[in-house]
Amino acid sequence: MAENVTLARPYAEAVFALARDAGTLDTWSGVLSRLAQVAADADVRDCLANPSLSPERLVQLLAESAGGALGAEQQAFVALLVQNERAALLPEISTMFHQLKNVHEGVRDAVVTSAFPLDAAAQAQLVGDLQSRFGTRLNVSVAVDPELIGGVRIAVGDAVIDASVRGKLAAMAAALQN
Repeated sequence: MAENVTLARPYAEAVFALARDAGTLDTWSGVLSRLAQVAADADVRDCLANPSLSPERLVQLLAESAGGALGAEQQAFVALLVQNERAALLPEISTMFHQLKNVHEGVRDAVVTSAFPLDAAAQAQLVGDLQSRFGTRLNVSVAVDPELIGGVRIAVGDAVIDASVRGKLAAMAAALQN
């Protein structure tokens, strides 16, 4: 895995610089997300590793599977990855691109895990509170995990706020053991 990140970094940095300079960060972000989903599929990975498929056919397969038309630069990028046998790195490239984009835009990712689904008003209030606490805009993804019993668990980068019943019970158990 660490090797994949090392191999993917130059591609992610190059496509980020290209997109930043052209003012097409959002377009590239969407394209890379779609391509990463396609490249993560086991059947597509088998095709990418199949030496009997021509590079042109692999580029066509990736482009068509990603849905939506790829621009000339995006098509050339996919062709470069296929030619260098690096198309399987698309998930890592996409992740690194999004990290670079977030840093450039001053945005951080946050994961909110709740014991129960949050309604739109509660979610908006929570996002507002988190943005003021961390002093930055946040890309928030919300997940439901009934094992939390109640409350929420929030992760923003390395910072974790565990306000779940399960987390409080674990803290009480640890305190009682000491």
